[in-house]
Amino acid sequence: MKFTKEFKEFIQRGSVVDMAVGIIIGGAFGKIVTSFVNDVLMPPIGILMGNKSFAEYKWVMVEAIGENPAVTLNWGAFIQNIVDFLIVAFAIFMVIKAMNKLKRKQEEKPAEPPKPSEEVTLLSEIRDLLKK
Repeated sequence: MKFTKEFKEFIQRGSVVDMAVGIIIGGAFGKIVTSFVNDVLMPPIGILMGNKSFAEYKWVMVEAIGENPAVTLNWGAFIQNIVDFLIVAFAIFMVIKAMNKLKRKQEEKPAEPPKPSEEVTLLSEIRDLLKK
């Protein structure tokens, strides 16, 4: 029972829920970036490099023989994945930079002066009553 209770407390923590939401949004964002790179960015680059899809660029190390497929080094797909990574890394960098900027603004705000203790409050009230 202790294990179940610990697991339940772990799941109900806010940070775990935030992490799960981040993973789901990150996965969806990754798909958007992959689509952008594959469907928008790389086709014009492929046209500039010879009217081919960029992912089709490869170096054939061993030609196909009969039933055996060719052995290829798919450098075009590798370049596409690097571009995907750079776009995602840049987007994450921008989000973290914005979050840090907001955090700094919050830290720069002057803190409210601490409220006086109960004794000071009572003494102030007594002083005010004596003045009257």
